[in-house]
Amino acid sequence: MPANNGSTGGTRRLVIVESPAKAKTIRDYLGAGYMVESSIGHIRDLPERADDIPEKYKGEPWARLGVNVEHEFEPLYVVNPDKRSQVSKLKQLLKDADELYLATDEDREGEAIAWHLREVLKPKVPVHRMVFHEITPQAIRDAVANPRDLNLRLVDAQETRRILDRLYGYEVSPVLWKKVKPRLSAGRVQSVATRLVVERERERMAFTSAHYWDLQALFDTGKAEERPRDFTATLTSVDGKRVAQGRDFAPTGLLKTNDVLHLSEAAAGELAGRLQGSSFAVKSVERKPYTRKPYAPFRTTTLQQEASRKLGFSAKYTMQVAQRLYENGFITYMRTDSITLSETAVAAARSQAIKLYGSAYVPDKPRVYTSKVKSAQEAHEAIRPSGEEFRTPGETGLNGDQFRLYELIWQRTVSSQMKDAVGESVTVKVRGASATGEDVEFSASGRTITFYGFLKAYVEGADDPTTDRDDSEKRLPNLTEGDALSVSRLDVAGHSTKPPARYTEASLVKEMEDREIGRPSTYASIIGTILDRGYVFKKGTALVPSFLAFAVVNLLEQHFGNLVDYDFTAEMEKVLDDIANDRAERVPELQRFYYGEDGDEGLKEMVTDLGDIDAKEISSFPIKGTDIVIRVGRYGPYLDRGGARVNVPEDMTPDELTAEKAEELFSRPTGDREMGTDPVTGHMIVAKDGRFGPYVTEILPTQEEETPKRRTKKADAAKPRTSSLFKSMSLDTVTLEDALKLLSIPRVVGELEGEEVVAYNGKFGPYLKKATETRSLAAEEDLFTVTIEQAKELFSQPKPRGRGRAAAAPPLRELGEDPNSKKPVVVKEGRFGPYVTDGETNASLRKGDTVEEITIERAAELLAERRERAPAPKKTTTRKAPAKKAPAKKPAAKS
Repeated sequence: MPANNGSTGGTRRLVIVESPAKAKTIRDYLGAGYMVESSIGHIRDLPERADDIPEKYKGEPWARLGVNVEHEFEPLYVVNPDKRSQVSKLKQLLKDADELYLATDEDREGEAIAWHLREVLKPKVPVHRMVFHEITPQAIRDAVANPRDLNLRLVDAQETRRILDRLYGYEVSPVLWKKVKPRLSAGRVQSVATRLVVERERERMAFTSAHYWDLQALFDTGKAEERPRDFTATLTSVDGKRVAQGRDFAPTGLLKTNDVLHLSEAAAGELAGRLQGSSFAVKSVERKPYTRKPYAPFRTTTLQQEASRKLGFSAKYTMQVAQRLYENGFITYMRTDSITLSETAVAAARSQAIKLYGSAYVPDKPRVYTSKVKSAQEAHEAIRPSGEEFRTPGETGLNGDQFRLYELIWQRTVSSQMKDAVGESVTVKVRGASATGEDVEFSASGRTITFYGFLKAYVEGADDPTTDRDDSEKRLPNLTEGDALSVSRLDVAGHSTKPPARYTEASLVKEMEDREIGRPSTYASIIGTILDRGYVFKKGTALVPSFLAFAVVNLLEQHFGNLVDYDFTAEMEKVLDDIANDRAERVPELQRFYYGEDGDEGLKEMVTDLGDIDAKEISSFPIKGTDIVIRVGRYGPYLDRGGARVNVPEDMTPDELTAEKAEELFSRPTGDREMGTDPVTGHMIVAKDGRFGPYVTEILPTQEEETPKRRTKKADAAKPRTSSLFKSMSLDTVTLEDALKLLSIPRVVGELEGEEVVAYNGKFGPYLKKATETRSLAAEEDLFTVTIEQAKELFSQPKPRGRGRAAAAPPLRELGEDPNSKKPVVVKEGRFGPYVTDGETNASLRKGDTVEEITIERAAELLAERRERAPAPKKTTTRKAPAKKAPAKKPAAKS
């Protein structure tokens, strides 16, 4: 048993955590007698590169996998090259320690890190596993006083996950390289997540919108004292037959049933005409009590979803901010499936709710929450403010995004221990008759809240912005059955069914959790991976699959169906849970996955015979109703019609590429347009559309025509002049005169100080060059007109620094205030394209973002991610004066 904290008695204890920030906080709490150091994450893993494989294993057939699939799937672990110095430091510290505490996170990954530390450090002193779910002085003291042994079942489960992911990635990814495109990646969960996004886009592409109409009536009660006096109701039935609504239509645009009345615009207008002057009365009033219970405290996935909805954070960024809050002692551990609170936390939440809102808002008995997630992992607490007493956001001293996320967690936790919101919901039905005797019925619904309860503290966001918030009210007049009503206005209202919404990060997290795909703690990295790999890009907050993702998913579905099957992936998570809970063993499960069992094909067999995979077919998608095929090529997607090709615009989403849009793309100038001959050289000048944009070039005579008896080496062959079109030019309007002027660039302007001055058009814009000096020009057109006198003036001025070397252009758009920096955000045009800035941080717009459509929420997300990637400020150290060099000694004489 380790010595109690506080009575060191000369005992030295080494405590190892994962991160330097966590080490600093805990070091301050433990004080003398403790050495607290960080492993800086994982110190050991499967080899990433061939160079990392130890020499004695390089000849083994399984070496590239890093897993000995021939002998019980033994993993080949190597110390990460960038962690060798840290491992040496830990070993040196261990020499001075009497006890070792492994204080990594209390989950499977943390348990595995602790095990690797023990295996690598090989301690000869007692080893203790120290666990805690919040970093407060009391929690750390309790963790030191109550350590446990390493849980090898958790280690086994994590090791199995790592091996499964390695086998999947290293066996399937090469198939993608051969059949789709080099340098692609497949992953056990990332590929399934990509399939979800692709399937949703397929649904949108197959969707046919249906149009339907109804009537909207504004009824007046005639009671001047009523507030409100009038209300709006919608036509719901005619002669007892229900009027069709959006839910009655299939994705094909057809009605699911004939038992409803589908009104056309004309029919609805005619019915409105027959109802003019009709009398109406209240048919029924139905009142029901309304109750809304508080939301459970946050677990990992619900925090990611709500931070996405309310703060505009990506899942990855949410976890990064939460990590900092945890390591600095502000919140409990942020990777958890649990929604339960400790008795101490319940007491703290109730106490704060009473203090802020009064005892009338807090129930007599504490609320207890139980998880509905079937695969809930280790028994952590929910994510909540740390400590026995909660700090209000204003008491934390936090700012920016850390403040905003802490405030969200604090509000959710406090509100979870408050009373229900109560009120009343009302449904009113109104009856009338048309001039031709048709019975019509209108309906209106309302809600009033009589006691807000927990809604005083917190209201959850929604993925659909048109959804009413839980605290919204819609009041109807006080009506009773038989009340006469008059019509103030009667309108024909048209509606269209909409395709299923694309996933956002929040809704994709929810979908994966509902399907039990992967582990919630990994969702942030999974979404980050599919974005970084180019399988998915963002359009606003929506996740849009690329055409490349369609090709990858197409291959996996056709030839590795089991590996991207939702149920199979969820079942693998249950297997890992069984291993963690001692209900299954690692080796048999890996054997079944890799080699198959009872006739079921294993991964090894799946990747062995690839002859039947047609690479062209996998990456080809016919457009319905046309002879046009979308193909995914090495340089991106393009349309193919009998050999004629046209590039697909980079920002075009798959559901936008309809038959009409494809025909439009083919009707545009392809750029392979002969413009005429250069009167000086006689060469044909043509305009083309290349992968880097439109350009003009000249067609040189073939080498055979010039020197029929001598073949010129490729390096010596003449190269055609080529020049990109200016931003103000387009392929369909550029003239031969324009082209000849473009091909005159670079242009010699003149001579200054014995050096030639040349005008160039570079990737960062137009500029002048004199020897090694350069100066930017204000506009591309200046390349043709700048004189040597103007050049002399430019070179006489100091060279400006920074992004805006020319006169600062006005912003393209003003978006509003950044919630983090509190500074105005604008969109500007930069040398790399449009970007957003708050004056301190710049972030380029991504694929799918447009100047016209980008919102302040999306801009704030881009800026937050850019700040997170910014390099840490360099430490300033006082430079010591160099020691004086000692005089060289004479060499000793040889004996």
